Amino acid sequence: MRLKLTQAGTNIHTDLVAAAGWTPTNELFSCSDDQTIYKWDSTGDAVGKVCDLEAFFTDLHWYPVRNKQAAAGTDVFCVACTDGTFKIVAKNGRLEKSVDAHRGACIALRWNHEGTALVTAGEDGLVKVWSRSGMLRSTLADASSSVYSVAWSPDSDQVLFSSGHHLCIKPLQPSSKMLQWKAHDGVVLKVDWNPINNLIISGAEDCRYKVWDIYGRLLFQSSPLEYPITSVSWCPDGELFAMGSFNQLRLCHKTGWTYAKNRTDTGSVLNISWTTDGTQLACSGGNGAVCFGVIIDRTVEWKRLTATIEENHRIKVHDILSENDEDLDFRDRVIKMSLGFNYLVVATATQCCVYNTNNFNTPHIFDVKETTNLILQCPKKFLLVDNYNGITVYSYEGRQLSNPKFQGLRTEFLNGESISLSEDTLAVIDRSDSKSVRFFESATGKQIGEPLVHTIEISDLSLNQIGPNTERKLVLIDRNRDLYLTTVLKPQLVKMGTMCDSAMWNDTTDMLATMIDQRLVVWYYPTALFIDKDLVPRTKFIKDGSEFGKVPKIAYFHGSRAIIQRSDGALVTANVGQNPLLLYEYLATMQWNKAIRLCRHVKDDSLWACLAAMSVHYKDLNTAEVAFAAINEMDKLQYVLHIKTIPTEEGRAAELALFRRRPDEAEAILLQANLTYRAIKMNIRLFAWERALDLAVNYRTHVDTVMWHRKKYLEEAKREETSKNFLQYASSVQIDEEAIKAKIQQEKEKELARPGARRVG
Repeated sequence: MRLKLTQAGTNIHTDLVAAAGWTPTNELFSCSDDQTIYKWDSTGDAVGKVCDLEAFFTDLHWYPVRNKQAAAGTDVFCVACTDGTFKIVAKNGRLEKSVDAHRGACIALRWNHEGTALVTAGEDGLVKVWSRSGMLRSTLADASSSVYSVAWSPDSDQVLFSSGHHLCIKPLQPSSKMLQWKAHDGVVLKVDWNPINNLIISGAEDCRYKVWDIYGRLLFQSSPLEYPITSVSWCPDGELFAMGSFNQLRLCHKTGWTYAKNRTDTGSVLNISWTTDGTQLACSGGNGAVCFGVIIDRTVEWKRLTATIEENHRIKVHDILSENDEDLDFRDRVIKMSLGFNYLVVATATQCCVYNTNNFNTPHIFDVKETTNLILQCPKKFLLVDNYNGITVYSYEGRQLSNPKFQGLRTEFLNGESISLSEDTLAVIDRSDSKSVRFFESATGKQIGEPLVHTIEISDLSLNQIGPNTERKLVLIDRNRDLYLTTVLKPQLVKMGTMCDSAMWNDTTDMLATMIDQRLVVWYYPTALFIDKDLVPRTKFIKDGSEFGKVPKIAYFHGSRAIIQRSDGALVTANVGQNPLLLYEYLATMQWNKAIRLCRHVKDDSLWACLAAMSVHYKDLNTAEVAFAAINEMDKLQYVLHIKTIPTEEGRAAELALFRRRPDEAEAILLQANLTYRAIKMNIRLFAWERALDLAVNYRTHVDTVMWHRKKYLEEAKREETSKNFLQYASSVQIDEEAIKAKIQQEKEKELARPGARRVG
């Protein structure tokens, strides 16, 4: 990925250009110390002068709109001036309002994300909040030095500003405490706060730029550059940011490492502004120049294919094996693309094109009304996210399937970490309550059950892609970097690990790759967590992370290859082996004998443990017997042998549910099958005496059996009866041991006589 810069041969402005800003329709407005405001088109050509204002400008920001349809009537921008005023100006150059805001210069200003408030910062050290119409709401802070930059939090309830060497986050609530920390060794000149990834960047006179989280913890620090950092700005999608210095512009990944370095002829880059689609930026220079940059060579890959945006309107698809190239041309600039599951999905400014990777000649094309923010794919569907339609799920033939909605949905804040799609399920983190996840049917858009609620904020989630909806699983990472797994239909959060930086499901199997404590941990069969936790440590592949560096992220997990992106941007490939893939292949067709032969040939305990968990899950007791014997789990082997002696299928299913530590499910199976005695006996075995007595009383059978077992238990334990319920029935129930044994034998014969029951010799 790199920046392609263009700059006019001669400067249109005759003096320093303080700031520039893009409109929602991708026109650029620039303001200069020559007291003019000019308009530019997206190609970098000056359209003409908008207006002359008797002022020297320091900052410019356009009124925010959620989508193009909402832009009508809100085409205004705000400029900060050195005389202490800020001015609200219409798109046609008409001055709507001028407000005296600060003593000395008004240095920086920003609209909040909803456009309901404006924050200004000045040379006097004051940070003020104003209404949309320019009425003062509050003086938020009074800093000891000039405030050079401000930014809003994602929820517009806090303001970030610089003060000398420090960064400060001040909530709008007067009673709330301000967070302040020393950020640089020089004066902080620029800050920005991204609403999607919730990260902060800062640049200062100490010639460094840094990345922070919202608690003031340093995530990245650049090495000292040659000149002070005069501008920083996040790309709208939060994946990139740009940094400007004297005659230099850098494009960086959100974790801090540099994609591209460009030399400019602008002098100091005083301001950087991105288009709403994140494909283009513009920077204003101290020598009066306005420089335009287009992001090119964006690349996505899947298996043997790589797709690269070579120009705004062209994508090249390269097949590594056959070395064939396909050139795809589009009438509009390409905004987003995604490659996976044998399909390439490309979103342009006005269309969405869906290509089958086996035939690029006949794409499915449909129109889009709004700029696409995100594309997600799964084997049979994909979704587009924009600020007009919200979340829309399509088939690969281009047919719209669903449009899930819920109250509080903020599509402009969604990214690949906060939404996940599978063949039958859509999962979304609720931004109004980041502790909860909502599930929807991807085919109909209907909500599935109640939201899953965690104890703390959720930062990342992902759905597995393989298996029916009854086995759909969600993995999530919370703010503490703890890793959890849950089923979708019956949510039950199970903790998998701590210090997790990244997690990704395999595209063809149910394997899960995670980066835990700077090590690659691959869970061959995560479902084992819901079957037998004792097997889980044996079903993991762990690779030392010395070659991965700090804060690595999993970029891809295709087949047996996991590709990890290091903190410096380098990609490292780790192979997890072909044997788990073969095991999943046999599992898909229930070829248990071949699976056993594979495990015997490989002689790997991790494969045997996976096979044991798989066979228990799919109720193949013969395979489970062989697998548990191979890994010397004698207690589990004996239990499997015991299950095989049970004559009825329902009885065996109940015992397997009990094996998975689900006694309620086991009891429900038995009661539904009218195996009341077996349900009572199961509770007796579990020492759930009260429940056993309740069942016996409710079904009016085997009350004496429960009392007899209870009596034997107390005698062996040498204890006295203390339960009120058992004391109540002790006087009224006659215990006849011979009659009870005869009744139990009668129950066993009755069970053997059921249709489908088998007699074990």
